[in-house]
Amino acid sequence: MRTDGMLKEGSLKGQTIIVTGGGTGLGRSMGKYFLELGANLVITSRKLEVLEKAAKELEEETGGKVLPLQCDVRDYEQVEAVIKQTEEHFGNITNLLNNAAGNFVSPTERLSARAFETIIDIVLKGTTNFTLALGKHWIAKKQAGTVLNIVTTYAWTGSGYVVPSACAKAGVLAMTRSLAVEWAKYKIRLNAIAPGPFPTEGAWSRLLPGDLVKKFDPAKLVPVGRVGEHQELANLAAYLMSDFSSYVNGEVVTIDGGEWLMGAGEFSHLEKIPQEMWDMLEASRGKKQ
Repeated sequence: MRTDGMLKEGSLKGQTIIVTGGGTGLGRSMGKYFLELGANLVITSRKLEVLEKAAKELEEETGGKVLPLQCDVRDYEQVEAVIKQTEEHFGNITNLLNNAAGNFVSPTERLSARAFETIIDIVLKGTTNFTLALGKHWIAKKQAGTVLNIVTTYAWTGSGYVVPSACAKAGVLAMTRSLAVEWAKYKIRLNAIAPGPFPTEGAWSRLLPGDLVKKFDPAKLVPVGRVGEHQELANLAAYLMSDFSSYVNGEVVTIDGGEWLMGAGEFSHLEKIPQEMWDMLEASRGKKQ
């Protein structure tokens, strides 16, 4: 397993990348690697103090330039303000990473309409707001651009107990594929990543508090036997942001160690059968053919 940077130095030089939800977790990890590859970085979220702290640390760690901007992605006017401030600060915008998200793990009937609406608004509306605002901006300026959306494997399978998120992520995936076709003529590419388990301190403790994290160890559901390292996701994101992937458009790349395929397999649960039992079953059928 390699957990170092994949691309050569300077692969993102000259690019300015906006990362929503970029002050913590996976957004921060991907943003850090973008900086290491030479990009300018803009990080947004609703908590300015978190952004400012992250920006200072990221600049110290990488020597790059980070602009922290408070923004609620559900508010289109705030999104437009981020675009304006970014251009005033860095001159132009080349890439967008829609990473901001929210989720509840709960029986759906226990959720209020407001809770359902909150997730849809952050994940789907927030992603469409930023994509539409920046896409219109690029088209008006006749400028090429790249959008990368973070989805999930249950965007196409669906999943109980995270229904608002499943609905929203499915919408993001549909938008990604649709606009990849429609906006290619403007030299705007859209792709998505569907990550499996990449534990972050905040998200995992909120979704599965206390001993639940240990009881429902996500690594047990991954065929390769482990969860993902943040750098592995950052490597993939950087590639899809770079010109090395200029022929990749409208694609969703799964990076989950085979987790969703194992869950989708009709007989995948047979993995739990010990070798001794397989020997007994084989003996009961007679000699090997």
